[in-house]
Amino acid sequence: MYHILSCEQFSRAELEELFNLTDEIRNNLPAYRTALAGKLVATIFYEPSTRTRLSFEAAVQRLGGCIVSTENAKEMSSVIKGESLPDTIRVIAGYCDAIILRHPDVNSAREAAAVSAVPIINGGSGSGEHPTQALLDVYTIHKHKGAIDGLTVGIMGDLLFGRTVHSLVKLLALYENITVYGLSHDVLSLPEEYVSYLEKRGGRYIPCRSFWEMPQDIDVLYHTRTQTERFQNSDLQVEEFVVDRQVMSYFSPDTILLHPLPRRHEISAEVDADKRALYFQQSHNGMYVRMGLLYNILGKGAEK
Repeated sequence: MYHILSCEQFSRAELEELFNLTDEIRNNLPAYRTALAGKLVATIFYEPSTRTRLSFEAAVQRLGGCIVSTENAKEMSSVIKGESLPDTIRVIAGYCDAIILRHPDVNSAREAAAVSAVPIINGGSGSGEHPTQALLDVYTIHKHKGAIDGLTVGIMGDLLFGRTVHSLVKLLALYENITVYGLSHDVLSLPEEYVSYLEKRGGRYIPCRSFWEMPQDIDVLYHTRTQTERFQNSDLQVEEFVVDRQVMSYFSPDTILLHPLPRRHEISAEVDADKRALYFQQSHNGMYVRMGLLYNILGKGAEK
């Protein structure tokens, strides 16, 4: 695999191979510390990021590679002078071996890949997709559930603009007998294209309007913050579905709670001590999954 643009690229077999590699790297870090020796990766972020940018940069350096970076390319690069994304990519591709791109345009990653001489990794494209986040999400689910076939998953919050949810649904669709419950306000419901994507591959999608409409023994809860930066109507106010201690008491001891972070008020801090709250572990898993991806794209895995 060369570019990483969408979760539609992945097969189930490729996910299993990546997760096995991730575990191998995680359990044997010294063996991989020079895997990217001599490689230079550019992280080009037109939107704010903490976890994606830093985990990618940590992943590159833990594999022995080097980083060049701009974390605010919208204001701290030649885009402020009017340079187009394709021109920026053409230039930067001459300096490095891969580019990790975050951009507000839904089509940005594909636009970049069309002109780039090096691999493009989509670090978040507007309200479209965030494929590497979904990879670490599914890896986390697999680590804690052992298998994904037959799981019930509740996706909650901003399902309209939440790109992490969009990518997650596409990966879950690779598995058998998946049921997804979608908890959102009507104005932020999951777009039909993702519902259809899941259902055409044998999954079920069930919209709901409260926590209590989801089964108590649901396997996974996946919450997201409201993406207010995507609202065209800046006056739109949406009340969050807040997960607190009372809500968690409704669900099974085996239900796990995930969130791509950052959170605001949608998960109460009182839930952090609950052993089912795995969002910080989930975030830390991101570095290892991204190490696996980078190894396959640029390291010895690329020679296969």
